[in-house]
Amino acid sequence: MIKTYFYLKADKQNSKGESAIYAKIKLSGKTSTLSTGKYISSQRWEATNKLKNTLKISSEKNIKTALTIIELKIESIYLERVKMDKNVSLNELKNQLKGKKDKSNQIDILELFVKHNDFFKQKYEAGERTKASLQKYNRAKDLLSNFLREKHKKKQYLINDIDNTFIYDLEYYLKYESTFKDKKGINHNSVVKYFQCYKTMCRFGLKRNLINKNPFLVYDEKLIIKDAVFLTLEELQRIESKKFTTERLNRVKDIFLFSCYTSYAPVDVQNLTKKNLIRDTDGMLWIMTKRAKTAIRSNVPVLPPVKKILDKYRDLENDKILPSISNQKINEYLKEIAVLCQIEKRLTHYVARHTFATTVTLGHGVCIESVSKMMGHSNIKMTQHYAKILDVNVKNDMSKISLLYD
Repeated sequence: MIKTYFYLKADKQNSKGESAIYAKIKLSGKTSTLSTGKYISSQRWEATNKLKNTLKISSEKNIKTALTIIELKIESIYLERVKMDKNVSLNELKNQLKGKKDKSNQIDILELFVKHNDFFKQKYEAGERTKASLQKYNRAKDLLSNFLREKHKKKQYLINDIDNTFIYDLEYYLKYESTFKDKKGINHNSVVKYFQCYKTMCRFGLKRNLINKNPFLVYDEKLIIKDAVFLTLEELQRIESKKFTTERLNRVKDIFLFSCYTSYAPVDVQNLTKKNLIRDTDGMLWIMTKRAKTAIRSNVPVLPPVKKILDKYRDLENDKILPSISNQKINEYLKEIAVLCQIEKRLTHYVARHTFATTVTLGHGVCIESVSKMMGHSNIKMTQHYAKILDVNVKNDMSKISLLYD
C-alpha cells in the first residue's frame, strides 16, 4: 500500500525564511520525494505537530488543506492504476500528479509494427500465412513511415498521440499523395485494406499489453464491392473443350479448371500434395486442406473434371498433384487462353474461384452454407461477395410461385 509523509526541507527556504514542505511517497520499499509548493516556519511546524493539531491561524489551515488534497490525490492515482492492472512506478505516479502526460504503456507505432511483422513472418515461415500477406503488412508499415517522415517530419510517433486528425490525414495521404513505382495515389479499396492492417497491428499490441488503445478503430470506411468476374457455364465448357498447341497453355488451362471446380486460390493450389487427397468411408474422394490465407479448413469433394486432371498429373515429383507455375505466369497465359477461346472477360486465376461460387455451385442449387464451407470462409457474408445469384436461380424460384396460379 502507498504511504505519504510530509516533512520540512531546511535547505529550501523562501524570502520570509520559511522552509519548503515536501512529500515523501513510500511504495513497495521504495521512496520518492515531491515538492508541495507550500512553506512554513520550522517553529510553527513543530508547534503544531506538523500541522496535526487543531489549527487557529487561517494560513496554516489552508496549508493543511492543501497537503490533505495532495495526499488524497496520490492515493486516488495509485488506486486507479491498480484497478487498471497497470504496473505502478513512483516516477509515473509523480508525473501524473504534476499533470504530465502519462507515458506508461506507450510505444512508437513503427516499433509496434516491426514487432507485429516479425511475429507474422514467423507464422509465414511456419506455413500458417502467405508471402503475399506478409508483403502487404511490410508495405503498410513503409507507407506509414513515409507519411510520418513527409507530413510530420518524424521518425517516431507514440500510439497514444494518434488522434482523429492523424487518422484522416493518413487516409488523404495514401489516397492522393503517396507514390509507389511512379504511380501517385492508392485506390479506395487498397487504402481500406491498409487500414485493416493498421487495426490488426494494434490488436496485436493490445493482446500483449504493449498499448492500451486502438486509435484506428475510428476509421470506418468500407470496401466498395464490385461485381466479381466469373465464367458462365457455356464459357467454362468452351475452355474445357479447347485443345491448345502448346504444353504451357494446356497446363495453365488444367490448373485454372481445377480451381473452377474446387474454389482453391493460387497459393492453395501450389501447396496441395497427395497427402491432401482423402477417401471417406463411402469411397468418395476429397481434397482436404486449410486455406493459406486464413488457416480455415476447406474440404472439397473431387468432381469428375477434377479427377480427370488429377489422373493426368499423377506422376509428378515431390508428391504435388498439379504442375508448379507462378501466379504471375498463370495470369499472363490466361490472357492468351481468353483470346483463343473468344472470351472477352479479363481472365485471372481468381476468376476461377468466383466461377466455383456462382456457376459450378449456386448455379446448380448448392446451398450457400455449403459453398461457404468449401471456400474456407468464416461467415456467409464473405461468400456473398463471390456468390452472385444467377438468373437461372431466380427463374427456378419464381417458377414455383407461378405454379400456384395455374
